[in-house]
Amino acid sequence: MELRQEIENSMVVDSHWNDHEKHWGTDAMGDEILEGDSIIEIDDDVILEENLEDFLIEHLGARFTLAK
Repeated sequence: MELRQEIENSMVVDSHWNDHEKHWGTDAMGDEILEGDSIIEIDDDVILEENLEDFLIEHLGARFTLAK
């Protein structure tokens, strides 16, 4: 009898069961995108959600400050 528990976190890979993360592509910042990652599309660029602030600063000249 084979028991298996599904894991919701896509960052966890159970090599014992031969599960592998599925490569989806690379974002505009050069980071690997895995299936299930949250991405944002701006014009022709795809950016991982976690890289959005860096992308805006580097490519669009955005500046982030605290409202006073």
